[in-house]
Amino acid sequence: MREKIMKQAVMRAPGRIEFQDVPVPKPQPGEVLLRVNRIGVCGSDVHVYHGEHQYVEYPLIQGHELAAEIVEVGEQVQGFSAGQKVTIQPQSYCGRCYQCTHGSYHICENLKVMGFQLPGCAREFMAVPQEKLIELPAELSLDQGALIEPVAVAVHAIGRTGSIRDKRVLVLGAGTIGNLVAQAAAGLGAGVVAVTDVIDSRLRLARRCGVAHCLSSSAADVSGKIADAFGADGADVVFDCAGVPATIRQSMDSSHKGADIIIVAVFPADTVVNLGAVQRRELRLIGTHMYQKKDFELGIDLVRAGKIVLEPLITTHFDFEDYPSAYRYIDEKTDETMKVIIHVS
Repeated sequence: MREKIMKQAVMRAPGRIEFQDVPVPKPQPGEVLLRVNRIGVCGSDVHVYHGEHQYVEYPLIQGHELAAEIVEVGEQVQGFSAGQKVTIQPQSYCGRCYQCTHGSYHICENLKVMGFQLPGCAREFMAVPQEKLIELPAELSLDQGALIEPVAVAVHAIGRTGSIRDKRVLVLGAGTIGNLVAQAAAGLGAGVVAVTDVIDSRLRLARRCGVAHCLSSSAADVSGKIADAFGADGADVVFDCAGVPATIRQSMDSSHKGADIIIVAVFPADTVVNLGAVQRRELRLIGTHMYQKKDFELGIDLVRAGKIVLEPLITTHFDFEDYPSAYRYIDEKTDETMKVIIHVS
């Protein structure tokens, strides 16, 4: 019988993507074969493209945000069948370390992620263990499905502060993740939500997505506008989705004593934090990283309920064969770009 062939995109070195013809994988017991439909390009993918990601080795197959269709199921697979629409949890964990055995597998000591330390989804077909699958409702489009992974990032970040209900929430940075954090916070019952950014087009988009207070952080009176949104006491919770030293200071200045500051963005290692202020004001400085299955499920519920809208975040599409052009587009139109989708099939 003639072997089926597919294409995959391999990043040989920073900035150099080559396409290969390789055999379509056969699902092993406990695996399903996916036809990849859509891939979302993440900011971390862009860092890999530029050789700025310290936890990858080349060559590699990128891609960890996807929507796909099951085309074949292996032996011992239960609950899934051909034709179902899915996304995946792209992380692999050991199941043995302290974090894994205490319910925090998403920060496993031996964590690996598809598209970085493991082969990603930049290929026409891929075989995936069934435990990585997240079923997508029929009413979600393939584009929406490819954005559920960043939605899960936002949902997990909000979960790090406990209940968000009735709280005053400030989001610093209105890129894709900041936008989704703001939308998810409002959808989960926050009392007041405000988002700041230096790029006006991102603020306009956040407003289109229903965020109540969209504030330019380049304006001279941004502190006054934040005070207008939250009152003299300031924010109860601040999500830093910008990742620059100035926003850490703004997080502290814009929140009241005892507030939570959630670090969502990836900061430079040498970022200086005023720990004296953290101690004196009894602030809680909290990190957030990746997600668990429950974050995907809650994110899907929010999208289905219309509490998170995704279509406005999609800037443009590129065909699979034009993968390199997607990165050039992002480089040329950084300020105007939110989410680029690769159309595989």
